[in-house]
Amino acid sequence: MAKHRCAIVIPAKNAMATLPKVIEKALAQQVPWSYEIIVIDSGSSDGTKEFLRDQSGIRLIEIEPHEFGHGRTRNLGIAAADADLVAFLTHDAEPVDAAWLRNLVAALEQNPDIAGAFGRHVAYETASPFTKRDLELHFQSIQRNPLIVYRELEALRYETDEGWRQLLHFYSDNNSIMRKSVWNDFPYPDVDFAEDQLWAQHIIQAGYKKAYAPDAVVFHSHDYSYSEQLRRAFDESRNFHKYFGYKLSPSPIEALAKIVRFSFEAFRQEVDESFGVVTVGDRFRRAGQRAALVVGHCLGANHEKLPRSLSTRLSLDRRLFRT
Repeated sequence: MAKHRCAIVIPAKNAMATLPKVIEKALAQQVPWSYEIIVIDSGSSDGTKEFLRDQSGIRLIEIEPHEFGHGRTRNLGIAAADADLVAFLTHDAEPVDAAWLRNLVAALEQNPDIAGAFGRHVAYETASPFTKRDLELHFQSIQRNPLIVYRELEALRYETDEGWRQLLHFYSDNNSIMRKSVWNDFPYPDVDFAEDQLWAQHIIQAGYKKAYAPDAVVFHSHDYSYSEQLRRAFDESRNFHKYFGYKLSPSPIEALAKIVRFSFEAFRQEVDESFGVVTVGDRFRRAGQRAALVVGHCLGANHEKLPRSLSTRLSLDRRLFRT
């Protein structure tokens, strides 16, 4: 019998800018049962390891940088967890309140057939108004659908509707929880991208259910530079094509049309004042970031036509191109 009801697993590397607050919030969760926190550090050099060694209530696992893998490292944390349920955060995903873990567990335990659940993200206060708006709209769109989904909910639609399949396999282990008993049969795949969505696809295809927990909320957002946005979009598009068969912006003509449309939108869209004051600079940055997103998607969708050396330079994760 497991010692704890739940474990929280957090992969980390060079995380001193965000991890102390994440740990503080993780330790402060108000639940009526015991839980443990496991942090897996993959070669930090900024004081992260030393910080973690000084924290009571934290179990630190240290691995070498070359041993890290998004799926592999999380599997290591699950295997080490002495708990029936395993929740995940990243080192920059901060629980909004002390009810985060309780709400995540409650979402999972609505039905014994729910294999995993994921929670909502909201932007940090320092994020740009457009980033705040994008996150809000993204999770609002998820909540317009059933909070518990599974393949047989609409079996014919699953076979014929690509958008519905995308919804069913959407999952984010920046803020999620799974049953360790299900993981025994369906561990995270050892891949360098989309390990969470591939896992969700596997459990959906196996007949399990997946839940969305809108009340289990973390702060998690990024305002990427143009180059970061392009390279992340390249990886996303390349791997969505590889793993799921989707092509994002497959043709240059389609990509150009999107860039023009998004540029107009950046300067014409109204943004609710609750997200902050939008400046002219915000709108120029928005147009540039959207253009970088589309270019990255187009390059990723057509990566097989690119020289290998260019693909390697574009990717943020060089291991995607290891032989």
